[in-house]
Amino acid sequence: SLSVDVTGQTRKEKVILPLYLQGKKPNTIPNKKIEDPASGKVSTSSIATRQDLTNFHLIPPEVTFGVLKEGCIYATTVIMKNVGVNFSRFRVKQPPLHTGLRVMYTPGPVAAGLQVELEIEIFAMLLEGKDTGGLEEVSHDIEIVTETETLLLPVKANILC
Repeated sequence: SLSVDVTGQTRKEKVILPLYLQGKKPNTIPNKKIEDPASGKVSTSSIATRQDLTNFHLIPPEVTFGVLKEGCIYATTVIMKNVGVNFSRFRVKQPPLHTGLRVMYTPGPVAAGLQVELEIEIFAMLLEGKDTGGLEEVSHDIEIVTETETLLLPVKANILC
């Protein structure tokens, strides 16, 4: 029960569950095309729609680099886990060059229950002719297109000049 803690005492504050446990998916856009003739299919009558078959979760759901030194390259890893019941494919739309962001990953299908790593790399650079007084904020949503939806991975950083 969520009303008591590990020791059996009544909780003083409410437990906040992560969004993926609440059944909500932040930063997703459903695709118009749901059925893909090239993708694998499950022929089980208990599974109603294709929407239930493929589902990816991003861990962590957003990337914050913090304060970065201009001219340096920083990288972090995001795990993309297939929590559906069938294999699924995806592709990443690379961010524009002026953001300094790049996503490196191994393309191919992801089996149910498995995960792939996306390496997010940022080259900390300032745009020419722009004086922001020491800090420039970089913010971009990386688009990951799956068979059923488009996931948005927010990436934020502050560049110190």
